[in-house]
Amino acid sequence: MDEALAILEYLPSSLKNKNESDYIAFLWETFESNYENGKYQFAMLAYHMLYMSFVYFSVWQIKKSRPEDFAKAVIFQQKEKELLSATSPFTFSELQERSIFKFLRLAGCEQQHIGQFAKLVDERNEIAHSNGNIYFSDRAAADRKIETILQQVDAIQNHMQPVIYDCLRSFLLESWSPDEREYADPSDQIREALLHTNYFSQKDIEFCLSFDITSLRDDEHFAAIHELFEIFVTAYKEE
Repeated sequence: MDEALAILEYLPSSLKNKNESDYIAFLWETFESNYENGKYQFAMLAYHMLYMSFVYFSVWQIKKSRPEDFAKAVIFQQKEKELLSATSPFTFSELQERSIFKFLRLAGCEQQHIGQFAKLVDERNEIAHSNGNIYFSDRAAADRKIETILQQVDAIQNHMQPVIYDCLRSFLLESWSPDEREYADPSDQIREALLHTNYFSQKDIEFCLSFDITSLRDDEHFAAIHELFEIFVTAYKEE
């Protein structure tokens, strides 16, 4: 159970939308309850849904930071209009699950990586049908699957670092002025326009803390940009 908790570090640290927050909490509670009561097959279904939520959040970050590339990638999707106008990462659930992983190519994932990520969907499908088989009859089997899922989550996260940097860079360039941003208070702006808008997780925040702010030193507003970044670092750095 302790190892399973790690997935929460890859999911948004807070959600602006209560329905989405309740949904993630529900999935975790469903996993936890079934796991503790030995219903491992149902526990793993919930854990897989947490995994897919993580994937949707990652694709959302790609959509936000690389809109032109994303727009080109959805041209041949039946839900093209819905995907382009999506206001929530969970809109991506309308796609065939295997298809969503292809968008990770925009974050540098190669085909062999995508095949491994999508394989978990195939394995989930096996346990989701009434085929008379119990694939996770003991804790050891469930723990092995949890370890596999977390390995894939971490692999996706590592590919996402440049995307996360793009999200942060756009935020800093667009939010340096208290007179032009949504919230005059920098803490409010960081929470709403950076963390909530981009569905940032603790892992995403850790990436941002190592961002090379000097890469923006040629901007004429660098002093204000740097000040906003330092406020972010001070607020979210690990003690």
